Amino acid sequence: MAEVSLSVLLDPSSFAYVVGIDIGSEDCCFTVLTPQKQVVIKPTKLANAASGFALLQERMARLGVDPGQIVVGLEATSRYGENLFHFLQQQGYHLCLLHPRQTHEFAKQRGLRAKTDRLDATTIARVLLSGEARAGYVPNEQIASYRELVRLHTQLSDELAWDKNEIQALLVVLFPEFSQVFADPCRLTATTVLQAYPSAKAIREAGVDAIAAVLRTSAPRNYGQQTARRLVQLAEHSVSSDLALEARSLSLKIWCEQLQHTLAHLAQIEEEMGKRLSRDPGAKGLQEVPEFGTKTVAVLRAELGDVARFQRLDQVVAYAGMDIEIKQSGKWQGQAKLSKRGSGLVRRMLYMAAMRCTCLPGSAFGAYYHRLLARGLGKKTALMAVMRKMLVIAAYLLRTGEDYDPTKVAAGPAG
Repeated sequence: MAEVSLSVLLDPSSFAYVVGIDIGSEDCCFTVLTPQKQVVIKPTKLANAASGFALLQERMARLGVDPGQIVVGLEATSRYGENLFHFLQQQGYHLCLLHPRQTHEFAKQRGLRAKTDRLDATTIARVLLSGEARAGYVPNEQIASYRELVRLHTQLSDELAWDKNEIQALLVVLFPEFSQVFADPCRLTATTVLQAYPSAKAIREAGVDAIAAVLRTSAPRNYGQQTARRLVQLAEHSVSSDLALEARSLSLKIWCEQLQHTLAHLAQIEEEMGKRLSRDPGAKGLQEVPEFGTKTVAVLRAELGDVARFQRLDQVVAYAGMDIEIKQSGKWQGQAKLSKRGSGLVRRMLYMAAMRCTCLPGSAFGAYYHRLLARGLGKKTALMAVMRKMLVIAAYLLRTGEDYDPTKVAAGPAG
């Protein structure tokens, strides 16, 4: 899909017709207006499928003008509009992807209280005619692939934390003494044992030899007869209530299996991200930053996209929601805080990277953080400044393609 600049306002007077399309998972609704706001085609429903696309193309062909003379506005609605966007792009129509917030604010200004597909299609068309419509960014193949990978990785990472919490919660009632042998009951060897014998009673009845056999299959060099004997001894004196034993044992087996599947899928995604980054010359500078891991670099590539569309670096800061939002009215002065617009994933990864750098020996960002503390800034404020600095340097490296130079971290204004 094409990339559209964020900085260019759409001029509706240069087109013969304006089309607004409200997109749903199964149906779409479109309407056609002239630049003078006259309705040419009333809001009409069509299927979000090949048959609907053909109907839309046939109705627009009746307008009798070249597709390049028609501007089509679509609202960014997850993946629902991707196929239609691609179809219209191939036909040669001028496309404008609108942020939902832009159309929502426009509807509020018009005083619209109702919200229907027909009204939304008309609102989208009128946003284009207002002369204030800004075309949204549509990622290319490379950026779209990064986004798919990092968002799936983030979702699975969250599921991984949930899996671990469930395993630990079940062990509290099934075999609370298990952690005396395995400090981390979610490691591979521990979950292998729990899949085979998911309770104190099961371990007690299995005996030392059976437990030792399981341990030898997963970690023959680290665990064996002694560990098995210790587990059985603890199981014999366990305080487990054995309440709902069969159901809870099944639950623990399933959670352990789920955990191992999730870990395998995360490893698969990380391998794919590593391959893509190794073939991506644009990510070379980011990978040279020691504070950035593979996931952080991939997230920055995915969420920032083509940084050439930003005219200034402070626009990158605002895009990531790292700009300061100030509210003031008369004598009342609100608290200054981050706007937190845009991708929360970028802020999340930068926060973790900034936290790591504060105690990382030789880190240029860590030294920058401690200099800010020495100047009297609070820890939270200094950490936010480090995050902004990381973001600005990442955008600079992506824009210029230069190698990372840690001596330039402290150059320029703080954050």
